[in-house]
Amino acid sequence: MIDNQSIGAPLSRNLGSPTAPGEAVEAELNRLIERRARNGDVGRDEQEEIWRESVRRYTARRREEMRAAWASYHEGQAERHRRTLQDLIAHHETQAAKLCEGEGA
Repeated sequence: MIDNQSIGAPLSRNLGSPTAPGEAVEAELNRLIERRARNGDVGRDEQEEIWRESVRRYTARRREEMRAAWASYHEGQAERHRRTLQDLIAHHETQAAKLCEGEGA
């Protein structure tokens, strides 16, 4: 039997407004969350605890990233200061040696 429906028709299901497909997805997610809450799959206290744990993990990860960034900054600054001070020390030792030999005034 030949179907009068075009070949691609099953693929062009209407999943919501073609101008705002994200709204259909968001509505579906809201329905899923509400259904789980009604069925008691995830209680309000559990949702809050899950959220708090998520915040704790994010904060710990962010703190570690910032600690590593500051450590890198201070290590770089120490190296830059070391090179600068070594150059200054060498310059002053040279000037002192010249003065001790009677070359400068």
